[in-house]
Amino acid sequence: MCPECRNSAAQCVCKAQARAAPVGNGVVRVARQTKGRGGKAVTLVTGVALDAMALAVLGKQLRTACGCGGTVKDGVIEVQGDHCELVVKLLRERGHDARRAGG
Repeated sequence: MCPECRNSAAQCVCKAQARAAPVGNGVVRVARQTKGRGGKAVTLVTGVALDAMALAVLGKQLRTACGCGGTVKDGVIEVQGDHCELVVKLLRERGHDARRAGG
């Protein structure tokens, strides 16, 4: 039995709903942040309307293209270093409506 929807495990609809409704409003925001990182810049990508697996793959592609490290946490892709312009360009090539956020 699923504890959330109270159906059997084979008929559970919770996981299907979670996969079907990715978080995002269609506008991908790319920002540079240094807070809490010892002065080191990190490029943050938020608002991507993809599920967790597709987001991880996109994060891997962005990190590979930038030649640096990073991670995906809570629906936000973090790329080490200041790569905002390159990330925006790569996201637009992949069909996302990417915009710079912040100053």
